[in-house]
Amino acid sequence: MVKNESNLTSASKGLFVTLLAVTCILIAAVFLVFWWLQGTGLASLHPSLPAIAGGVLVVIAAGILLGTLLLVLTTLLGKDILGTRFLRGIAIKVLLPVIEFVGRLAGIPRDTIRQSFIAMNNSLVLSQRVRLKPDRILILLPHCLQLSDCDIKVTGDINKCVRCGRCPISGLADLAEKYQIDISVATGGTLARKVIMEKRPKLVLAVACEGDLTTGIKDCYPLPVLGVLNERPYGPCVNTTVDTLKIDEALQLVLRQEP
Repeated sequence: MVKNESNLTSASKGLFVTLLAVTCILIAAVFLVFWWLQGTGLASLHPSLPAIAGGVLVVIAAGILLGTLLLVLTTLLGKDILGTRFLRGIAIKVLLPVIEFVGRLAGIPRDTIRQSFIAMNNSLVLSQRVRLKPDRILILLPHCLQLSDCDIKVTGDINKCVRCGRCPISGLADLAEKYQIDISVATGGTLARKVIMEKRPKLVLAVACEGDLTTGIKDCYPLPVLGVLNERPYGPCVNTTVDTLKIDEALQLVLRQEP
């Protein structure tokens, strides 16, 4: 695994992997228990139905367990395994809500689960070894990174920033200029989706809180999204910050190295 990848996967991937495995095992068990309970009723319709239904459910259960194994191996090895891009979609679109429910039953805070999910998603995206030109990458930032008392609003055009250095926007704008990468500030999910539709990147590097990143990753699939959590010293949605070095290191992992 690339050394700098740890900044993108610093949260415990193991938590989400464990919850994913437990959830998939529970789903497979429910399928098999359902088959066992319905066996008598199906037999009354036709003697062969229990065996047929059992075979179908066993195949489904085996598929769920195999998919879980592939995701776990991809996460651990840092290498894309056949089908993991599709399986990432299943985990994002279908399993994540169930996993959050299972986690809450176990007393695990939702944000902790989401941090682990974001770390695992980053690991799966990086496992594909994507290398892109700067014009195919978009850096997407939340408006709360800008100081709330700043008179210059950079939403829609970050080049309006006067680079005073009082908030992270200055350093991030310099970073985007250094690599010649599009960078946008969005006030919410609707504007973020509009920006993505207009710019049509091949990869998004997004900064946000746990909830917004999780929603963004789900909404953007199959477009790969690398998520970097912001820091909230004054609470959510006001004067947040992010380590510019983390963004720089993340870009180095996905930028194509020109000869």
